[in-house]
Amino acid sequence: MRTDLKVPFAEKDEAKKLGARWDAARKIWYVDGAKDLAAFARWSPTPHTGAGSATPAPQSGRQQATGKVIVGSKYVERTPVCDCPPWEVCDRCRSMALSG
Repeated sequence: MRTDLKVPFAEKDEAKKLGARWDAARKIWYVDGAKDLAAFARWSPTPHTGAGSATPAPQSGRQQATGKVIVGSKYVERTPVCDCPPWEVCDRCRSMALSG
């Protein structure tokens, strides 16, 4: 049975050493047929995304109040304010942009 994992980029090598595989088509890490999933528990999907879900649920805030960018296992995806591409800053999302 396949189990999808939410592995941050910074921890991909560790997951790979434990036996996780990368699904390039779905862009997600997974374990297939593992008898003991305890080693992968910290990367298991949250109850909000459902087991086996390939798309994570939106969470709030990519920055802490200090303005420090969070990466790795503490990364939280920022909910988009508008439909502009992430590399462009429109008037609506200018106040939340990481760079001025």
